[in-house]
Amino acid sequence: MKRYLILLLFTFQGLLAQVQFEARVSKNTLGLNERLRVDFMMNVDGDNFDQPSFEGFRIVGGPSQQVSQSWVNGRSSFQKIYSYILQPNQKGTVYIKQAAIEYNGQIYKTSPIKIVVTNAVAQERDPNDPRPQGSSNGDEMLNLVAEISKTSPYVNEPITVVYKLYFNNINVNGFKELAKPKYNDFWNQNIDIKQLSLEQGTYQGEKCYYVILKKTILYPQKSGRLTIEPLSLEIGVQMPTNRRDMFGQMILTDGSKVVSAGAKTINIRPLPEATKPEGFSGAVGKFDFTVTPSKTSLKSGESLDLIVSASGNGNMKLFTLPKPVVPNALEMYDPVHDEKVTTSLSGMSGKITDKYTIIPQYKGKYAIKPMVFSYFDLNTGSYKTITSKEIMVDVLDGPMQAEANATAAKNVISKTEQFKYIKSKTTLVAIARNDFYGSDLYYTLLFLPFIILPIIVLAKKRKEAIDGDVTGNRIRMNNKLAKKYLSEAKKQINNKEPFYIALEKAMHNFLKAKLHIETSEMSKDNIRELLLSRNSNPETVQNFINLTENCEFARYAPASSASIQQDYEKAVLIISELEKQIV
Repeated sequence: MKRYLILLLFTFQGLLAQVQFEARVSKNTLGLNERLRVDFMMNVDGDNFDQPSFEGFRIVGGPSQQVSQSWVNGRSSFQKIYSYILQPNQKGTVYIKQAAIEYNGQIYKTSPIKIVVTNAVAQERDPNDPRPQGSSNGDEMLNLVAEISKTSPYVNEPITVVYKLYFNNINVNGFKELAKPKYNDFWNQNIDIKQLSLEQGTYQGEKCYYVILKKTILYPQKSGRLTIEPLSLEIGVQMPTNRRDMFGQMILTDGSKVVSAGAKTINIRPLPEATKPEGFSGAVGKFDFTVTPSKTSLKSGESLDLIVSASGNGNMKLFTLPKPVVPNALEMYDPVHDEKVTTSLSGMSGKITDKYTIIPQYKGKYAIKPMVFSYFDLNTGSYKTITSKEIMVDVLDGPMQAEANATAAKNVISKTEQFKYIKSKTTLVAIARNDFYGSDLYYTLLFLPFIILPIIVLAKKRKEAIDGDVTGNRIRMNNKLAKKYLSEAKKQINNKEPFYIALEKAMHNFLKAKLHIETSEMSKDNIRELLLSRNSNPETVQNFINLTENCEFARYAPASSASIQQDYEKAVLIISELEKQIV
C-alpha cells in the first residue's frame, strides 16, 4: 500500500510541475564571420518540436539532441535540449523566431531573441592549437585583403582599392558577397574585371596563389579621416583532411568560410587654402585648357560656337569649367556640355567641353575677355593657372549699336504728348439698372445646364471606357515612358554620333529610374542580375544589353539612316517590354 501511495505522490508532483520551454544563445552580438549557438531547452519531454525558420542565418551544425534525467533526494529532474550552430547571412538586426512543442495537448512557445550582426571581426584562434585558423593540417591559407594605393591623399586625388583573395593548399569553388564595401564621402567607380585569373604571389612571407576579385577607383570629397567599410565574402572551399582513401590520396571535405577585408581608414589631406586662386572650382590633376571660337568674322544674324574645354588626367567629372564673359551686344546661350572620359585604375582621363552659341546683334568689333582656369597639380603640390587669349569678334554688317539706340529713342513719347490718346469725352451710364431679365446673360445661364449635362455624361462614359481598358492604358503608359527617355535620341536621329550617345544615356537613365541604381553599378552582370530578379524576360534582358553595347561601337562604325531608325524603334520596343515585365 505504501508503494502505491509514493507512486501516486510522484504522479501528482509531475502534474503540478510547471512546464518550462526557453531559447538561449551563446551571444547576442556577433560579427558577420562568427558563429552562434542556440539551445532550445525544456524541462518536460515535449512532442512535435517545431524549429523556427532561422531567417537571416544558415544552419552549419545540428540539430543535436541531449536528454538528461536525475533523481536527487527523492526528486526527479528532466531536461531535453535541441542545439543548432548558426552562421549569419547579413548585417543588421536579426531575430530568432519562436520554436514550439506540444505537451499534454497544449502548445508551448519560446520568446523571440534579438541578434545584432556587425561587420566581420578578426578572429583569434586557440593559442593551444598550432594550426592556422580554419585549417585541417596546418598548411591552409585563406585571406581577403584590401590593398590601398595611397593612405594619405589630397582631396580629389585618385586612389585605388584592389581586393585580393590569397589562398594555399585549399580549393576555392566560388564566392558570394555577404556585405558590400561602402565608400561614404568618396566618388567611386568599379573597374570591370572581365575574367578572374589565378596568379602566384606571397602573403606575409609565404608563397601562395591569389585572385583579384574587385577593383575600385575612389576620389575623396572631403578632408579628414574617412573609413571604407569592409567587403565580406562567403567562400566555398574544399579542404584536405588527415584521412586518406584506399589509394593513398588525401580525402577532401566540402565547406564554406567567411572572410573579410577589414575596415580601412584613410587620412585625407585638404588642399592648401593660403595659395588657392580666385575662381578655383576643384580641379585636381594635370590639365590643358583651351578656348576656341568656330570663327571670328561673321555677319549680323549669324552665329559662332565658342568651345571651352579642359583635357588631361584628373577628376574630370568633378569640377566645372569657367564661363565666358561677353559684351551685351553678343547674345550668349546656355552651353551644351560634353564628356569624353575614361576611368581606369590610374584615374580619370579624357576631355570635357562646354560649347556656347553666340549671336551678335549689331555691327562692330567686340572683345571676349580672357578666361582663367586653375587646378591643383599633384606632381608639384601647388596650384597652376592657365589664361586664354582675348578673342576679337568682327561683325561685318548690320545696324550700328548707336543707330539702334537712336531708333529706340524715337519711340519714346514726350511729356507733352503722353495724354494724347486719352478720350476727352465719354458716355455716362446709370449705375442702377434692371436689365438682367431677358438679357443675353439671362438666357445663357438658363440653357447652360441643358448643354453641360450631356457633355458631362459623355465624358464620364468615355473615361469609364478608358479606365476599363487596362491593357490599353498600360501600353499607352509604356510608350509614353519610352518616348520620355528617348526624346533626346529622336532629336538627334539624323546625326549618328550624338544619336547613339543620347540613346545610350536614355537606356541608362531608364535603368536608374526603374531599378534605383547608380552609374557605378552599371556593369553588364549586375544589370542582368537585377533585371532577371525583377521577373524580366531573359531574351528581352539580353536584347537590352546587346543594344547598349552596340551604342559604343555604332558611334565609330559606318551606319545608314535606316539602321539608325531600326535601333531607335528597337530601343522603344525593349523599354516598353521591360516596363511591362519589371515587377
